[in-house]
Amino acid sequence: MGKKRVITKGEAVPSTGVSAAKTVSKGRTFKDGRVNIYSSYNNTLISLADGQGNVVFTTSAGAVGFKGTKKSTPFAASKVAETLSDVAKARGVERIAIILRGIGPGRESALRSLGTKGFEIQSIRDVTPVPHNGPQLKKVRRV
Repeated sequence: MGKKRVITKGEAVPSTGVSAAKTVSKGRTFKDGRVNIYSSYNNTLISLADGQGNVVFTTSAGAVGFKGTKKSTPFAASKVAETLSDVAKARGVERIAIILRGIGPGRESALRSLGTKGFEIQSIRDVTPVPHNGPQLKKVRRV
């Protein structure tokens, strides 16, 4: 089995999940940001970009620690949004424009979670691709 390891006083406790301090230490601050939310049936990906559109931080339900079918739940999407909002707050972001893409179950909960974090939401755009001419008809049956 092996020995059990006891953490002594003054020793750092290993953390799980994504640390906001690691990504913020060498980054610059900005006031306006864009948040892209992509929600599929299998995962939720959220990225933070500055005013010019340069991506600064990206996270997903898998990166936060969810596995398998739990990645596609609304709860996982809200946790991803909380992780991203912590990083955004550390970078000094005050105003965000939200861009939604996809039709997954985590779409609404990620949006609500960002709304409760104290950001000034400038706009919410839905850019989910929609087919413009519908499904293709079946071929004519040849007998």
